[in-house]
Parts: sequence; C-alpha cells; structure tokens
Amino acid sequence: MNFQKYNSHISASLSLAVPVMLSQLGHVMMGVVDSLMVGHVGAVPLAASSLANVAFNVILLFGIGVSYAITPFVAAAHGENDARKGSEILKHGLAINIINSVILVAVVMVAKNILYHIDQPEAVVDEAVPYLSIITFSIIPTLIFQTFRQFTEGLSLTRIAMVAVIGSNIIHIPLNYLLIFGGLGIPAMGLVGAGWATLVSRIIMVAGIAFYVYYAPRFEQFRPGFSIGNYSHALLSKMLHIGLPAGAQFIFEVAAFDMSAVMMGWLGAKTLAAHQIAINLATISYMTTSGLAAAATIRVSNELGKKDYATLRTVAFVLLSLAMAIMFLWGILFVGGRNFLPTLYLHDPEVISIASSLLVIAGFFQLSDGVQVVCLGALRGLHDVKIPSFFIFIAYWIIGLPLGYVLAFKLNWGATGIWMGLLIGLTLTATAMVLRFNRMSLRLKQSSN
Repeated sequence: MNFQKYNSHISASLSLAVPVMLSQLGHVMMGVVDSLMVGHVGAVPLAASSLANVAFNVILLFGIGVSYAITPFVAAAHGENDARKGSEILKHGLAINIINSVILVAVVMVAKNILYHIDQPEAVVDEAVPYLSIITFSIIPTLIFQTFRQFTEGLSLTRIAMVAVIGSNIIHIPLNYLLIFGGLGIPAMGLVGAGWATLVSRIIMVAGIAFYVYYAPRFEQFRPGFSIGNYSHALLSKMLHIGLPAGAQFIFEVAAFDMSAVMMGWLGAKTLAAHQIAINLATISYMTTSGLAAAATIRVSNELGKKDYATLRTVAFVLLSLAMAIMFLWGILFVGGRNFLPTLYLHDPEVISIASSLLVIAGFFQLSDGVQVVCLGALRGLHDVKIPSFFIFIAYWIIGLPLGYVLAFKLNWGATGIWMGLLIGLTLTATAMVLRFNRMSLRLKQSSN
C-alpha cells in the first residue's frame, strides 16, 4: 500500500517536473550551443562568453527569481477555482516583470565597462563587451516569457513553456551557426553573432507563448490579465514580498559562481575557458533538478492550501529522493567523462586538462546541488524565502568563496581551489535547506494533530 502511495506521488510529480526539466534544459541549451560553437572559434572568444555571462546571468537570474512569486499565488487561486484572482496575478506579474526587465537592462548597459577594471585579459574583455551589449536586451523578452511560464505552471500546465522553449531552440541552433560562422551571404560574426541569435530566438519564444495564452480557449477566462491599469498595491506588495527574496537567492548563489569566474580570469584566459566548459556542463545537470524544484513548489503549495501536512512532507521527500538519484547519475557521467566532455567544446590540450580536473569536483557536488535546489522549491511552496536567502549568503560569501580564494591563491591550488570552495558552499547550503524544511514541515504537521 505504501509502495502504491509513493508510486502515485512519483508519477504525479514527474508529470509536472519532466516538462519543466525539458524547458529549463532548452533555456540553458542556448548558452550551451553558444559555448560549443564559439569554442571552435577559439579559447579567447569562449573565455569572453564566460566573462560576459558573469554580468549577464546574475542580473537575468535575479529577474527570474522575482518572477517565481507568480507560481505559488496562481496555484493557490487555481485551488480555489478563482479565475478572477488568477487574472489579477497575471496582470500584476506582467507589470512587475516588464518594469523589472527594463531596469535590469539599464543597470547592465550602464555598468558593462566595469569588466575593463577587474583584472581580466584585455583581449577577452574586448570581445565580451559587444556580446554582453546584445544579449542584455534579451532580458526583456525572457522576463515577459517568465510571466507566462510561471502563470501556466501555477495552473499545473507545464508543457506549454516546454514547447515554446524547444521551438525557440530549433530556431536558435541553425541561426547561431549561420551568424557565428557565416553563410548565405551573411559574414561570419563570431561571438557577436551568437549574441544576435540568442536575442532573436528569445523574442520569438515570448511571442509564441503570449499568443497561445491569449488565444487558446482554455485561457479565455484569464484574458483580463492582459489589461493595463487598476493595479492593487496590496497584491504588488505580496508578490514582491516573495519575489524579491527569491531573486536575492539567485544573486547570492549565481553571483558566487560568477565571482569564481572572475577569479578564474585572474589565472588566465585558458583557465577561464576551462571554467566555462565545466560550469556549462554543471548547469545542464542543475536544470534537470530545477524541474523537480518547480514541481516541489507547485505540489507543496497545493498541499499547504489543503492543510494536508503529512502529504506535503511525503511529496517533498519523494522529490528529494528523485533529485539525489538523478544527480548521482550526473556525477558518474562527469567523473567518467571528464577527459572526453571538454573535447566537445574545443581541442586545446591545456584547457581540456584544467576542465577535466574541475569536472571531477563537479561530479562530487551534484548531490548537494540537487538537494539544495529541490529544498528551495519546497520552501518557496511554504512562502519561506528570507531565511533561506540568508543561509545561501553565509554559505557562499562568508565561507565558500573566501575559502576558495585562500586555496587558489594562498595555497596555490589554482582553479581546483576555487571549485573546492564552491563544493563546500553547495554542501553547506544543501544541509541548511534540508534542516530548515524538515523543521518547518514537521512543525506544521504536529500543529494539525
């Protein structure tokens, strides 16, 4: 009987998670394809794409984190069968994300030349800045897309975003190749071509999902969500109360990885290129479990609304078990394929050697990465975002990064030392999140008895 119960939870969770996994992977594949193709242009353009993403990713992912507030509110409204409330959340989510995206683009464009003042190889920065200038504008379509994505996922309709992202990738891959290497009368643009391909693909992606949500009969009752005006200060405040700390979580974690890329740049262009390869691969594995995190947010929110705290805990720990199983396989792949996987990006022996050593460390932190991302999703389902943000800040910025700096530059461990700091930061974060969720959910369960 218990086996059947757990099997039903696994099935229900995977039906939500798998489309999210695929859409997350599709989103990341734009960056992966950029790196794979640009790597064949040379180590300097590959390092430049890594440096540009230091600035871009932390800003973009802050915006994505803010958009995460939409899903639990929509899931709650859906549980109440209140289409009017769902429409209001969509309308306010669009307003928040459009305004936020414009502000974030302005921040990057004003601050982009800081890259010249962080002790990076000048040749790398010269290629990074034009690329960054182009991809920065893709923040606007990406965050508008996130509005519709989080809205539809809150309704447990996770396949819609998946189709939109896969469709944009089908366009992005040949366009990327054409603009990077040239052809059909178009000159080779190198890294800048990759930037234009990403921007165009993301505009098409948001146009597709917006058109579908507006015109599909199943969403007709939510069409008032496309209106402008009559905004509620109270609802905006509630959404930002969840969204801003969620965005801060991304800043603390992603900026830590971006800071590690800056430190890699201090070790040279080839070390930075090797870091880009390893982080690119680790991002792919992360996105598979981020789908489980989205399922955790949706299912924990639903059970919280029903006040079924025993099922809430069961659902969360089933998802944690799935994440650990998936990440264990990724860890085996990274360690076993450490010498082969970097050759997919380029054929520089020195870069491949450094990337190989980093992939061993990446293999070991897969379990921690999977556990922490699913726990964060479950805690968002409980509307708990502030304390987890504080834990992430301590784990990475007070412990992990400083330790990585000491190992790399004081003890001369080089790139391996920086990644050991990341491993420790991830492990501390995962431990703190598990303890936090277990304590909160157990308290809820006991209070209901």
